Amino acid sequence: MIPEIRKRLNAEFSETRYDAFIRELNTTYQYPTDFRSAETPIFLSRDLAMHLVAGAEEVVTQLQTSEFKQHATTAIPSGLSVPNETPHPVFLQVDFAICKDSSGAFIPQLIELQGFPSLYGYQAFLNDTTRKHYSIPPTFAAAFHGYVRETYTNLLREVIIGDANPMNVILLEIEPETQKTRIDFAIMEQMLGIRTVCLTKVKKRGRKLFYTIGGQEMQIDRIYNRVIFDEMQRKAVSADFSFTDDLDVYWVGHPNWYFRISKHTLPFLKSVYVPECHFVSDLNEYPSDLGRYVLKPLYSFAGLGVDIDVTKEKLDALHEPSQFLLQRKVEYADLIETPDGYAKAEIRMMFIWPETSEQKPILVKNLVRLSKGRMMGVDFNKNKTWVGSSIAYHEPL
Repeated sequence: MIPEIRKRLNAEFSETRYDAFIRELNTTYQYPTDFRSAETPIFLSRDLAMHLVAGAEEVVTQLQTSEFKQHATTAIPSGLSVPNETPHPVFLQVDFAICKDSSGAFIPQLIELQGFPSLYGYQAFLNDTTRKHYSIPPTFAAAFHGYVRETYTNLLREVIIGDANPMNVILLEIEPETQKTRIDFAIMEQMLGIRTVCLTKVKKRGRKLFYTIGGQEMQIDRIYNRVIFDEMQRKAVSADFSFTDDLDVYWVGHPNWYFRISKHTLPFLKSVYVPECHFVSDLNEYPSDLGRYVLKPLYSFAGLGVDIDVTKEKLDALHEPSQFLLQRKVEYADLIETPDGYAKAEIRMMFIWPETSEQKPILVKNLVRLSKGRMMGVDFNKNKTWVGSSIAYHEPL
């Protein structure tokens, strides 16, 4: 989007430089990156960066209304509500496809949103590593609101640890050592001094939870939750406690917000940055141009179950149409010039919402996915280069 920077970076690119970049990503922490890292960061024009910020802030503002709270009352599936819900989520992700409007200008269009953590540790590490291996103009930032590594780490410490002992705070996940995001867990451990614990290793006594480290049992006071409900159900994970138990712990990222702010939210949102979206059960008749829509299951993660070839027959065959969304497709723009064609981009705007009631959600980081396939997933980008995980830089706004 900034031609002179793109031209310079492409001219400077070499496989040797990229290999050194990947080597540092893979060897600095306990785990390597288990997902593909793109050959390049991206650089946002001031206009597109301002659109992204405006779109994200507009969405987040709507999530703070009483009307949204009413809409979200039906979001949690029966039997999955977790006690002691917090007034708001701690983590918010707002995902935009970069498209073009009718005048040919780049504009973000909302794809999904989540009241759930993302790669808050890894994106800070990726920024540091990218700056070592690529020519990033010194005035360009990947963070927002002036956050640098120290102040950003302090914010994470404030919301995740609070005034607890870090030894009594855990990052909770299912088989964390096998997750593709495990490098993020290792980074968060080092940044904050917390421990990553598998759900199956937690013990319950009364209303209290415990984990063991070095043969010593430690009480859990706060849980930075990375467990995804549908994965837990899909794998039929057996644990010593249930999320629906009334527990004497504080959820940092309360599990209910995984459902309350999710695909379920999309039909509620109204904005120039939000494509038309409906619960299939709310439609009296299907749109005549179904080829311009995508079908999404309400409760899935990482693109599972998304159907981009919608037909009337598929909609008629749905057993529970209230559990599916019909969302107008967006056309990803050719955005990044690469040696073998243009890449498309999806940009996640990452928020942190501190516990204190007087504070609003804070936009802190971004995460980029580059693609040359029909969708953003790995399966659509096999054997392609200049695709995968990345980061976006922008001039001061």
